[in-house]
Amino acid sequence: MGFLDLVRARRSVRAYLDEPVDRTLIEECLEAARLSPSACNSQPWRFIVLDDPGQKNAACDAAFTGLYSATGRFVKQAPVFVVIVTERSKYISRVGGFLKKVQYSLIDIGIAAEHFCLAATERGLGTCMLGWFNDRALKKYLKLPKSAGIDLVITVGHPKNKTARAKDRKSLDEIRTYNDV
Repeated sequence: MGFLDLVRARRSVRAYLDEPVDRTLIEECLEAARLSPSACNSQPWRFIVLDDPGQKNAACDAAFTGLYSATGRFVKQAPVFVVIVTERSKYISRVGGFLKKVQYSLIDIGIAAEHFCLAATERGLGTCMLGWFNDRALKKYLKLPKSAGIDLVITVGHPKNKTARAKDRKSLDEIRTYNDV
């Protein structure tokens, strides 16, 4: 599959088959995420993979309750739940981020997460990145320190529907200019 075909195939999946995901496939996706670039090579991430149904469902119950429950209705269907823990960036990256008013670690985990999702798509898996969840309750369930950040989670599984719907995106003419100063 060519890269643009892979990007066209990658989508947010919200319906999964009740079928486990081979850990070898997850490891390959994690390797793609591990190799992603980061500001000052900080690599400010750690991945907690929950593929045990009991642990995964308990984590989902913690993350998607109350105000967050509508978002998480489909999450328990996914056989794998990946929690991306945002780690502290290198000092120089934090200084640069402070001066530019940019939290580079969030950009870094976004890149790593997309590398993970593209690798999953290439392997016939579906994913959905989520940022709307109860991070405090999820951190408590995972016994992470209060200082830990959880900014993204990813569901992973075999999609029920193999056909990707057409992407509704702005045209290239609407988003690009050359030498327009």
